[in-house]
Amino acid sequence: MNLIEPHDPRALVLRPVALPDLAALERIAAASEHGISSLPHDREQLRQRIAHSIESFASADDASGEERYLFVLEDLARGEVVGCSGIAASAGFHDRFYSYRNEFVVHASAALGESHRLHTLHLCHDLTGYTLLTSFYIDPAYAEGPAPQLLSRARLLFILRHLERFNDRIAAESPGLADEAGQSPFWDAVGRRFFDMDYPQAEVVTGGRSKSFIADLMPQSPIYVPLLPEAAQFAIGQLHPVGELPFSILQDEGFDADSYIDIFDGGPTVEASLHLLRSVRQARELSVRADAMALGQPVWHLAVHNARPGFRAVLAELPPAAQALAPGHEAVQRLGLSEGQSLWVTPLQPETQERSRP
Repeated sequence: MNLIEPHDPRALVLRPVALPDLAALERIAAASEHGISSLPHDREQLRQRIAHSIESFASADDASGEERYLFVLEDLARGEVVGCSGIAASAGFHDRFYSYRNEFVVHASAALGESHRLHTLHLCHDLTGYTLLTSFYIDPAYAEGPAPQLLSRARLLFILRHLERFNDRIAAESPGLADEAGQSPFWDAVGRRFFDMDYPQAEVVTGGRSKSFIADLMPQSPIYVPLLPEAAQFAIGQLHPVGELPFSILQDEGFDADSYIDIFDGGPTVEASLHLLRSVRQARELSVRADAMALGQPVWHLAVHNARPGFRAVLAELPPAAQALAPGHEAVQRLGLSEGQSLWVTPLQPETQERSRP
């Protein structure tokens, strides 16, 4: 009998996607809002995405930068995939990665004794080459627990342990405002003027690929925000409700959300240096040893297996000062480790706000 209760944090494991997960990804793609997920709602494209991810995990150490890694979150108690998340090794690998950069310009008249500080948007490809966090989706039934933390933050430890394959600058796009039909006020005011398509159509055309062919048709001169319709102005930097959870996790990590927005819907694009992020700063390596001592009150941690093709990430209660774990420790067993190997861990909560339960 399986003694793990549904929604028990110990039942959750984040692992690389595999071919049998195709049906689960189809379900996730179908459940995602317009423009929210980078997963295509197409069986053959999803199959190709899985194959690309498998190849990326298994590829030689001299990575090219075009690798795309896809993870799935599985509830072992239910035998179901309940979420996914991804990493693109290099944003805009095949082309430039476009964003709008927020800037402010001051117009002044000495004769009138007046000056005005105006918000402008500048089309740029500053984030080209950054490593991009993608494809976040969590089953709503798991959104209130620790599952989203595992799903989002374990990717950062994967990047840390295989940094030779990634940029140490990380970015992530967040979905902007759109109505139930997928219409975006920002797209209607800006993108549609230069590319005669509705927002959902434009998302289908790009299909998760580079947006550069659309950006090439947009104005290269700055866009003065006060000249846009009020609805479009309001949408700049605003989140679609389904993006609030993953965005809040990234903000807690230390990502900056003030500089860039998406060229399609105006949603915030966050960016940061990997080594300044909380999960990375608080990460530590533990060895697996028979003489390990478990001292101190355990608190919840993310724990990851260091291997690339065999990557696993779980939630585990560990003493904050632990330097090693015994081979029989439940986290060691769930990660498939043995004596002499090691794992990396980071606290689930900030060190100054740790709680005994997630």
